[in-house]
Amino acid sequence: MFTLLIIGCAVLGLAVGSFLNVVIYRVPRKLSIVAPRSACPSCSTPILDRDNIPVISWLILKGRCRTCHAPISPRYPLVELGCSALFAGTAARVGVHWALPAYLVFMASLLALAMIDLELMVLPKMIIYPSLLGVAAFLTLAAGVNHEWHRLLIAGICALSWFALFFLINLISPRALGFGDVRLSLLLGLGLGWFGVRYVILGFFTANLVGAVIGVTLIALKKMKRNQPIAYGVFLAFGAASAILVGSILLEPFQNLTLR
Repeated sequence: MFTLLIIGCAVLGLAVGSFLNVVIYRVPRKLSIVAPRSACPSCSTPILDRDNIPVISWLILKGRCRTCHAPISPRYPLVELGCSALFAGTAARVGVHWALPAYLVFMASLLALAMIDLELMVLPKMIIYPSLLGVAAFLTLAAGVNHEWHRLLIAGICALSWFALFFLINLISPRALGFGDVRLSLLLGLGLGWFGVRYVILGFFTANLVGAVIGVTLIALKKMKRNQPIAYGVFLAFGAASAILVGSILLEPFQNLTLR
C-alpha cells in the first residue's frame, strides 16, 4: 500500500504540475486561471486535449507547437516532473497520514511560488493566502483525527514567530526583505513547525546557506552585483522542501537534544 501511495502521488503530481504551469504564468499577470483554456503563446491556438498530457505531449511534439511549430519552453515538462518528484518524496516522507494532503498543497505552493519569484521577483498573495488556509485546514483535520493538537500548536507558534521576525526585518529595512517574503514566512513556519522547531531552524538555515553560496558565486563570476536583489523566495522554498524531505536524516545527530 505504501508503494501504491507513492506511485499515486507521483501521478497526481504530474497533473497538478500541469495546472501549476497555468498558475505560474497567469496569476502574477492577474489573469484568470479558469478561462480561457491554455493556448500557444506564439499563435494563440488553443491547446488540444491530446497535446495537454503532462510531459508526454511535450516529448511527442518535440517541444514545439503543433500549429505554428514555435518552441515550447522546457520549463513546462520540468515543472510537471518536479511536482511529481515532490509529491512522491512527500508521500514517502509523511506516509499514510491525515497530514499528507496538507504537505501536497504545501509542496505545490512552494514550487509555484519559487518559479514565479525566479522569473518576476514577486510572491503573489493570491497563492500564499489560499495555500496557507489549505495547509492550516488539512493540518487541523489531521490534528483532530490523530489527537495531535500539540503539533498544531507548535506549528502555529512557529508560523507566528517566523512572521514576527520577518515583519520586523521588513519594517527596519524594506529593501532587505520584501513583504512577499514576510507573507511566505507564515506558510513556511506552519508547514515546518508541524514536524518540530528543529525543522523550522533547518529550513531557515538551509535557505540562507544556499542563498549565500549562490550569491557569492554569482558575484565572484561577475554575474550579479553586490547590491542586486535576489529571489529570496526561491531559497526559502528550497530550504523548506529540503527540511521536510531529508530533514530527518540531517537532524538525526541532534535527536537527543531537548529542543523539540
